[in-house]
Amino acid sequence: MAMELVGIIGGSGLADTLAGELTQTEVVEVETPFGKPSGPIVVGQLGAQKVAFLNRHGPGHRLGPSQVPYAANIFAFKQLGVRSMIATAAVGSLQESLAPGDLVVVDQFIDKTFRRTSSFFDTLGAVHCEMAEPTCSRLRKVILQVAEPLEMTTHSQGTYVCMEGPQFSTRAESLMHRGWGGDLIGMTAMPEAKLAREAQMCYALVCLVSDYDCWRPHDPETPKQALLAEIIGNLKRATENCLALIRAVLTSEHDLLCSGCGCRKSLELAVWTPEDHQDPQVAETLKPLFD
Repeated sequence: MAMELVGIIGGSGLADTLAGELTQTEVVEVETPFGKPSGPIVVGQLGAQKVAFLNRHGPGHRLGPSQVPYAANIFAFKQLGVRSMIATAAVGSLQESLAPGDLVVVDQFIDKTFRRTSSFFDTLGAVHCEMAEPTCSRLRKVILQVAEPLEMTTHSQGTYVCMEGPQFSTRAESLMHRGWGGDLIGMTAMPEAKLAREAQMCYALVCLVSDYDCWRPHDPETPKQALLAEIIGNLKRATENCLALIRAVLTSEHDLLCSGCGCRKSLELAVWTPEDHQDPQVAETLKPLFD
């Protein structure tokens, strides 16, 4: 059995910075039944932890949210031995209490995407994974425990509304998302979280708040360039905080790879199509997901 890894996926600034801190690195090009992942995966050592890093948007941030090959990314991680995954993502805030520069450890999602491959099993049969708790509570608890003594504002929960994009929300949509109970708005967490569950991985998401979404009007006296500079500054501060948090999690003494976690057994009762009604070739291709 291959050595189990912790996977980290995020934007260019965070993923590439952490990847540069690894020792004993290997750059891996992976082919999957769902195509190539966003880019090369960097595998290496950080402290005592074996980790794999992937830039979600690819080298040069060339992939928009709808073009990210989510299925290939998760399948590639699973093939390499990733069993726990910590994702990061920049978001807009839908709530006054979640301020720009803050971090949020997400616990729920509302999925509004419609152009993306959201399951590995479309050609195998009927497979229904539980998603009531879409993130790993055990992994979230570890992240929050590590964050507690650090000098940053980290919120312990939040509902992430994932929209298709690439355009941002209208004000009417933003107000609707608030009415739904959404806390954050973004474009990349789905179907990533669903696919991680189908791959029997523990999945956690740390969000970096860059600004308030358009439900909260800007001061009309503020020039657009000044607003953009403020957003970039917020994101830079949040990225630095998130780097410190992920680094601390990976070098902590907490167990990030718990084989007894329910996330690691999410397919036990999920496959409803009997084996004699499955395509054997497809079943063989998807075998890594069941390891």
